[in-house]
Amino acid sequence: MFKNKKVVVVMPAYNAQQTLVKTYDEVMAQEIVDLVVIVDDGSRDSTVKIAENLPSTIVYRHEKNKGYGGNQKSCYRLALDAGGDIIVMVHPDYQYTPKLIPAMASMIGNNLYHCVLGSRILGGYALKGGMPLWKYVANRFLTLAENLLVGAKLSEYHTGFRAFSRELLERLPLEGNSNDFIFDNQMLTQIIWHGYTIAEVSCPTKYFAEASSINFYRSLKYGFGCLYTAFVFRLAKSGLMASPLFGGNVSRSG
Repeated sequence: MFKNKKVVVVMPAYNAQQTLVKTYDEVMAQEIVDLVVIVDDGSRDSTVKIAENLPSTIVYRHEKNKGYGGNQKSCYRLALDAGGDIIVMVHPDYQYTPKLIPAMASMIGNNLYHCVLGSRILGGYALKGGMPLWKYVANRFLTLAENLLVGAKLSEYHTGFRAFSRELLERLPLEGNSNDFIFDNQMLTQIIWHGYTIAEVSCPTKYFAEASSINFYRSLKYGFGCLYTAFVFRLAKSGLMASPLFGGNVSRSG
């Protein structure tokens, strides 16, 4: 589909034994993925054993849990080391459908965008897919606040279904980001800081017992972290403070 471009799917895994194979099978069924990178973050179940039997797959294990952000850092580093040109993050809990991979990858492979998000909000899929009402309300509030502070117009900042170009991942200072869930938010604000346009596609999602989710306390911590990141972005862009998240001058790219 994309001449001389390697598509790599990364899966940040933690206790994903029940849904890993189902997610992997649907990923490979799209017939455009060259390699899958699975990083296990110290799971206590059989995730690694299952992953090691999957074809066209690199499996890397953290002996100790490093957190969701720490897991992604390993994912992207390994994907780039493996020669990935288009890197798509798919959670192995089957909450997001891999059937969107061709659409998301094509937007990057055809040089339209460097970042594409699978949005649960576009099309009204979040509540239909079972997102708890309190999470939906929090999502809407945080997204509004973040859009106002960073000057963007995203439908949401909190989806875990994302595709990136090699150029973009090589440019972002990801190693300095948090190892916790706020990594996702920091990454998007860094992309906006560097002047890249973020595209979105409507993504149906499913909430069920095996799907990963953070509890109310960690969600609250994440929410305050999102607001803090957005405030730091605004202050840094206004020249009122320096931040390692947003080092250097704002530039304009793709």
